[in-house]
Amino acid sequence: MAGEGTAFGALLRELRLEASLTIEALSAASGVSVRGIGDLERGRRAAPQRGTVAALAEGLGLGEVERERLLAAARSGRNRGYSPLGVRAFPRGIDDFVGRERELGRLAELAAEHCSAGEAGAEAAGHGRPVVVTVSGPPGTGKTTLALHAARELADRFPDGQLMVDLRGMDDVPPEPPELLLGVLKAFGVADRDLSKAGPQGHPELYRQVLADRRCLLVLDNARDEAQVRPLLPGAGAGMVLVTSRRMLTGLESVHRLTLDELSPVEAAAFLTALVGRERAEADPGALAEVAGHCGNLPLALRVAGNWLATRTGWSVRRLADRLALEERRLDTLTAGDLQLPAAFNLSYRQLTPAAARMFRLLSLVDGPDAGAAGAARLTGQSLFDAEDTLEELVETGLLGTDRDRYRFHDLLRLYARGRLRAEEPAAVVEAARSALHRWLLETTVMAGRWYEPDHGAPPVTWQSDVDLSTADQARRWLQDEGLNWLAALRAAAAAGDHATVVEVAEALHWFSDQWIFWGHWPEIFATAARSAQALGDPLLEATQINYHAWALLVCEGRPHDSLDRSAQALAAARRAGDLSQQGWSHKYAAWAHRLLGEHAEAARHNSEGAALFETAGDLHGALQSRVEHDQLLVDGGRLEEAVEATLSTLSFLDQAGDRIEPHAAEFTRMNLRTVLGGAHARLGNWDAAIEHLRIAVELCRAGGNTAMESRVLVHLGDSLLAAGHRAEARDAFSRCRALGVTADPNSLTEARKRLAELDNR
Repeated sequence: MAGEGTAFGALLRELRLEASLTIEALSAASGVSVRGIGDLERGRRAAPQRGTVAALAEGLGLGEVERERLLAAARSGRNRGYSPLGVRAFPRGIDDFVGRERELGRLAELAAEHCSAGEAGAEAAGHGRPVVVTVSGPPGTGKTTLALHAARELADRFPDGQLMVDLRGMDDVPPEPPELLLGVLKAFGVADRDLSKAGPQGHPELYRQVLADRRCLLVLDNARDEAQVRPLLPGAGAGMVLVTSRRMLTGLESVHRLTLDELSPVEAAAFLTALVGRERAEADPGALAEVAGHCGNLPLALRVAGNWLATRTGWSVRRLADRLALEERRLDTLTAGDLQLPAAFNLSYRQLTPAAARMFRLLSLVDGPDAGAAGAARLTGQSLFDAEDTLEELVETGLLGTDRDRYRFHDLLRLYARGRLRAEEPAAVVEAARSALHRWLLETTVMAGRWYEPDHGAPPVTWQSDVDLSTADQARRWLQDEGLNWLAALRAAAAAGDHATVVEVAEALHWFSDQWIFWGHWPEIFATAARSAQALGDPLLEATQINYHAWALLVCEGRPHDSLDRSAQALAAARRAGDLSQQGWSHKYAAWAHRLLGEHAEAARHNSEGAALFETAGDLHGALQSRVEHDQLLVDGGRLEEAVEATLSTLSFLDQAGDRIEPHAAEFTRMNLRTVLGGAHARLGNWDAAIEHLRIAVELCRAGGNTAMESRVLVHLGDSLLAAGHRAEARDAFSRCRALGVTADPNSLTEARKRLAELDNR
């Protein structure tokens, strides 16, 4: 009988012969494959896991003592300092790893689930599918670093070996799958005689057999594409494969996917602190945050910046922050020894098709943070479908991010693209592409904005575009998605002296601005348009745009005194033009400003003058807004019963006007009137009535997509519900307000958070 220290394979063979079993008979009795048993007996495989040993013991008919001997030999075999499969071929690791908790947690979860399945028994271990995870992301996001860190964290779960294979996917001529297969087989200790016997045509089958029934962790780093990776993915076994690639490898099936992006600001600061030392980092945390921001929180850029400071002990963090602040020098600065950020980007860029490379360059002309496919098509002159295909190639290669049909550069990739644009595109081509994009943006802005203008609505049937503006909601979505892009185009038009276009765009956006009040740019837009109108020498256009500017100062920025100055200037221009309607609007905005300042007599006087002018001019929209202002003045003046009656009368007036009032203006006015009624009833203590009107106002806001006004009304609704004793419903209203996000009224968000905190402390 063999002694306690006998190798597992020798002991297994001895026990099989004692039981008078052939390998085939033992395979049939245990469920372990014939080849697997043969490899175990010849020492070609590391000792198996407990489930396989138990199956073999059952097939051998072993008693308790012999079973324990076999298990002990298996444990000893797995714990030897060396075994043919005890591969530890990882390069030197990174000790300052930061962040990626979500990704590491997901990898650990997948490994735990898979290893548990492998422990379930020999059949599960031998015939299950390995877990395959792709880790993709733009250059410099730390894909390899994550894979190495995860492999070390998970090593104990894969005692039969861990191996990292550099697929060199960014090389001009990366290694082919047969070469990579052979390297893995040799690393896992397959004898040369077996390799020779199988021959090149048999290596794929031998590869699959070697990895089957073994719990191994294989890291396939820097993959070029699916064709390079697919032959290296085992079809069976209890192993795990991590594949890193700049490409998303969307063609691979039955894989789990992790996509890396930049670190969070907190993680980026921690990363830099680890590199430069806590003392230097804490000496100027503001500068440290600026360095991280200029690096776009990209791990490779952060490492370069950190290494730069670590090797230049005389430099302050502020000095590097100021140097990186210069966009034209930023990429050149982010170079430390052989760590060169532009070189990392260039590896991906040079693998693009000519069409994708040109798209990559031209997209750097987009002024805002992202672009849609239609805008990209306008830049390149492609059809929409061709542009979409080209954009998706850039996404696949990790050079563009995408979210909800919008395409976005990382900040540093944008700088790199601008450099390629200067180097490879003639100045005339660049200017033509920029002009075509700006012209298209402004033309589409006019068409989208006019959905909300009286006497306009949907674009004419003759208008052709790649943008769907078939509904007002589609128009609003486009205007908001492309906001910073068409704003930049408007600025360019103003700088070029194209004053007529500036005024046309601003005029088309006037009523739409009510749908997106707190965007932050309306005062600039209407002030710019007022200057353009003045340059055109048209007092009516000037009065109109100054009135819009008065509105923006009043509503968007809460500056009633400045608004009064502008409405007075608008009134003077309107009188020069002899236009009664714009005179009426000047008085309307003046009344609004005086009301907010608590000057109710002046407010009433201006509103009365405005109403008379609107009536004389036959301006139904202006007359309606004067009625709303009158109703609100009654509430603010404490004439509450009268206010309720007057507001109900205005609602009737609106209903009777029917389609003479533009639909969006009508709905916006209904929402305002319901809010006025809710406020009046709340001040009267009629909580049920107040709640009813405010709930209607909230639904009208939501139906129209007006989150700015919805946030305001939700606070009023929450306060009324709270006063009526409905704490749970009030909490829900405040929570809904808080969840509206950046398009809401900032003051309303602050109030909602305050109310929720007060509720929590009661």
